[in-house]
Amino acid sequence: MNSLHGCTALITGASSGIGAEFARQLAPHASGLVLVARRADRLEALKAELSRSGLEIRCHAADLADGAQVGRLLAALEENGPRVDFLINNAGLGDHGLFEESEWSRVQAMLDVNVAALTRLTHALLPGILRSGRGAILNVSSITAYLPMPTMAVYAASKAYVNSFTEALRGELRGTGVLVSALCPGPVDTEFGGIAKRADEEDAAPAPEFLKQPVERIVRDGLRGLDRGRARTIPGLPLAVMMFLTALVPIFFLRPFLGIGARNARKK
Repeated sequence: MNSLHGCTALITGASSGIGAEFARQLAPHASGLVLVARRADRLEALKAELSRSGLEIRCHAADLADGAQVGRLLAALEENGPRVDFLINNAGLGDHGLFEESEWSRVQAMLDVNVAALTRLTHALLPGILRSGRGAILNVSSITAYLPMPTMAVYAASKAYVNSFTEALRGELRGTGVLVSALCPGPVDTEFGGIAKRADEEDAAPAPEFLKQPVERIVRDGLRGLDRGRARTIPGLPLAVMMFLTALVPIFFLRPFLGIGARNARKK
C-alpha cells in the first residue's frame, strides 16, 4: 500500500470476515482506522487486537440498513473526526431463494446496505478525500455482479450497481489523485453465507474448492489491485479467467442456463 501509507481508513462491515481482515492488513500501515459495524463488542475486540502506538482506532456501532443511524455516523465524523482519506465500502447483505418467497424486510435491508448506504457514505466523504489531494475508495462487490443470478436476483443486481457506480466514479475522479476500485470476490467461507441463507433453505452444494479463496488472499489482492490502479480485482486466477470468458458470451446464449437453479428450487 505505497500510495496509501499513513492513511485513515473507514471500513464498513468491520466486525468479521473480509472487513475485519481489511483492518488487520491495514493496521501496520495506517495512521487511523474507523471501524463500523452493528456489533459493538466485536469492534471493541478487534480494536484491542490491533492497538499499537501511533494507530488511532475508533469504533462506531451502526446498522447501515437504518438511514438514521447512517446519518448519526456521518454527523459524528463531521463533529469529532477523524478526516477519512480511504473509504472501504465492505458491508453487504445477501438473500438466497426465489424472489416471490423473499421477506420484504430482507430485500429492503439488502438495498439499503448494498446500494443506499454505500452511495451515501461515498457522497458524504468524497469531498474531504478530494481536498486531501490523495486517497481511495474501494467498493467490495462480487462476481455475481457479472450475471443476473436467479435465486439471488436482488443481491446480484445490487452488486451490478456497485460495479457500475465504481466505474463511473473512477472516470469522474481520473487525474485527481484519488484511486477508485472494485473488489469482486467469489466463494469465501465467512458468516455472510449463513446470514444470507433462509431459515427453511436446505444446504446448497458447496462451491468447488479451487474457486474458493481465503479471506487473507482476497483482502491482499484487493489492496494490491487498488494500489496498482486496477479498476476491478477478482481474486484467484481460475475465477478471474472464468469471469473474463463469461463476460465475452452474449447474454442470450446464457439465458437457458441461468434458469436451471431456479427451476430446481421451484421443484423443491
